[in-house]
Amino acid sequence: MKRLTPLEPFALILLFIGALNWGLIGITGGETNALAEVFGTGTLTDVVYVAIGIAALVMIPRMLATLHLSDGAHPRGV
Repeated sequence: MKRLTPLEPFALILLFIGALNWGLIGITGGETNALAEVFGTGTLTDVVYVAIGIAALVMIPRMLATLHLSDGAHPRGV
């Protein structure tokens, strides 16, 4: 198994926070947004949302490699 790059643990934490927030929004019908409750509705919340989006982009190559959808050879040689 490939080791995590130095940026990936932070990306995983942000993805976890984003997933919890979206789950909470889905469960409450959009009435509760944890990020807006914590950071308000200003620029800081927007920055957090952008950071979560960048974290998702950072993790795409890891996901593709895990699903064997990248350019690398298949581990079973198929």
